[in-house]
Amino acid sequence: MSGHAGTDQVIVPAGEPGFDPDRQVQVPRLSFLPEGDGVVVGNADTDSYAVLPTDGAELLRRLAEGMTPRAAAAWYAETYGEEVDMAELLADLAELGLVALSDTVGRVTPSAPAPVRWQRLGRALFSPVALLAYAALIVAAVAVAVAQPDLRPHYRAIFFTDYLTVVTIVLAVGQWPLIALHESAHALAGRRLGLRSRLTIGYRLQYLVFETVMDGLVTVPRRKRWVPMLAGIGVDLVVMALLTLAAAALREPDGSLPLLARLCLALSFGALLRVAWQFFLYLRTDLYYLLTLVLGTVDLHGSASVLLRHRFRRLTGRPGLDQQWAQLHPVDRRTARWYSWVMVAGYAATLATLTFAIVPAGIHFFAEALAELDGRHGTDNLVDSAVVLVLSVAELAFVGYLALRTRRRARTTPA
Repeated sequence: MSGHAGTDQVIVPAGEPGFDPDRQVQVPRLSFLPEGDGVVVGNADTDSYAVLPTDGAELLRRLAEGMTPRAAAAWYAETYGEEVDMAELLADLAELGLVALSDTVGRVTPSAPAPVRWQRLGRALFSPVALLAYAALIVAAVAVAVAQPDLRPHYRAIFFTDYLTVVTIVLAVGQWPLIALHESAHALAGRRLGLRSRLTIGYRLQYLVFETVMDGLVTVPRRKRWVPMLAGIGVDLVVMALLTLAAAALREPDGSLPLLARLCLALSFGALLRVAWQFFLYLRTDLYYLLTLVLGTVDLHGSASVLLRHRFRRLTGRPGLDQQWAQLHPVDRRTARWYSWVMVAGYAATLATLTFAIVPAGIHFFAEALAELDGRHGTDNLVDSAVVLVLSVAELAFVGYLALRTRRRARTTPA
């Protein structure tokens, strides 16, 4: 038989002398979603997903309906006019977690999938009524900020106290729960659809990061994916609204804002920065994935990167990447022609932000801290500045240590 699968060794059930084409295979509950020229087949219980050609997906459907491998192969030959090596095909499908070769003769009934935890909570939080309530909160916060200018987002809100140590620690630690809330919204929006999305905690350099794993989203129809993708940004906007309204409610009778109200505004500005960060599409943010969903691209970032390297090589007189470019998906090639300029603009905006905002602000921050070390403004300011400088230097030293360790490991790792 001429096969469409690879050449992996056939997986044979324990105790069996060889592959039995007349024995049914166990097929779990699978989802089939047409996507472009293929079909996304997924096993949500094991988070196993694969893109199969249409004929391969139809063959797998026949196996799921109870056909033996021999009968399925005969059906395939009659339908498509080609033969298929079922032994190799089943071995590949078993490796992908889409079938399980069984030592039980007869029809194998897939077990009922375990219920998805927090699904009801996800449905409640992202119901139409809840979405309308969130929109009302955001509108109310905007109205309050328009009426009370000192509640509008501004970088000065970060300095809610004169003690730089408090600003540094509170803003660093205080944002963690809000970032976790952002990622939890993605996870719950996925669980609302029955996906086994989960929240993970890890590190990038010295930073604590939260990430949402939502592999099963590829099996969801496109029109249902936008809520899980935008859930994090939505939560950030709702958090900003709640913090702004809280600051307004905490305002003193004389019109001043107490410490707790100023802290709310500082955290609200941090949420705004997270929303603004989503527009840096080249970092493959939530909005980037939404854009790829709307455009129907396969690997937009990778394709645009290939195009930029191709253009740069041509400008420097070196051979281009014509062959690599020709192998990309047609939709990716068409979209990358204009998206590559979006990437360039994103890099330029990041460089401009570093040059004209972050670096000057950092220099000002350190200058203020160094100015307090002479003790002329009291012991409290002296200690405050000393702690800030120690924390800052320790953070930079830790980054340097990690960079050196990574470089040493790269040198000692055999090629």
